[in-house]
Amino acid sequence: MPDIQLALREDAAAILALQHLAFQSEARLYNDWSIPPLTETLAVSLADWDTHTVLKAVDAGGRIVGSVRARVLAGECAIARLIVHPQNQGQGLGAALLQAIEAQAAGVRRFTLFTGARSEGNIRLYQRHGYRIVGTEVVSPAVSLVHMEKAA
Repeated sequence: MPDIQLALREDAAAILALQHLAFQSEARLYNDWSIPPLTETLAVSLADWDTHTVLKAVDAGGRIVGSVRARVLAGECAIARLIVHPQNQGQGLGAALLQAIEAQAAGVRRFTLFTGARSEGNIRLYQRHGYRIVGTEVVSPAVSLVHMEKAA
């Protein structure tokens, strides 16, 4: 299992490249290549380092193969951009990243996140970890998001 650790600003470009790779499957699922994780720029990504905790998963060769970020605000931890390299999916890394970012947010009342409504694998992962669907948001004719949360 890759080592999960706090990411550094110097990791931002590699994490963004991985994000662009990892979210291609979501773009294909929705036939929408304009989804925010694919159009995010390095400047936007770097802005998150000022407000979010960013974790990375590093394999034995030093390659970043996963990442997740979260922001704690008013007792709520909003988790975002959980990504795993396509070659490392299905090995428990997504679950490990989710648990690691939750552990970083001591003292919050609840965790929140969202994923694509058609992203059944993502929804199952989150449900296995105690998240429940609390709402749906239509963001375009092709894309709807499910909002999920769980008590801390």
